[in-house]
Amino acid sequence: QVQLAESGGGLVQAGGSLTLSCTASGRFISSYSMGWLRQAPGKEREFVSAVAWDSGTYYSDSVQGRFKISKDNAKNTIYLQMNSLKPEDTAVYYCAASGDRSPRYVTDYAYWGQGTQVTVSS
Repeated sequence: QVQLAESGGGLVQAGGSLTLSCTASGRFISSYSMGWLRQAPGKEREFVSAVAWDSGTYYSDSVQGRFKISKDNAKNTIYLQMNSLKPEDTAVYYCAASGDRSPRYVTDYAYWGQGTQVTVSS
């Protein structure tokens, strides 16, 4: 079983940038596809981005071109570089692990971190 711990959240102004990190323990991230998902107040959790075990990357339409996912297998860590942030990006961001090749749905993920808050002020 893999344990996941996110870091890097915070408060940023609209148009700013932030990088989230997620470090895994217990298993190697190379064994999984890894993703970032988010949940805004009063809304359902949604897919943001994923990097597959073969390094293929996927993005939701709302973040395509602004966010970039990456991974460092040696550090057992994935990252989410978030640029041109908007107030609607405000949410708790979760790191998650999946056994699927291209996990783009919340239900594709079996293991979850505790989440990190990202707040974008206008």
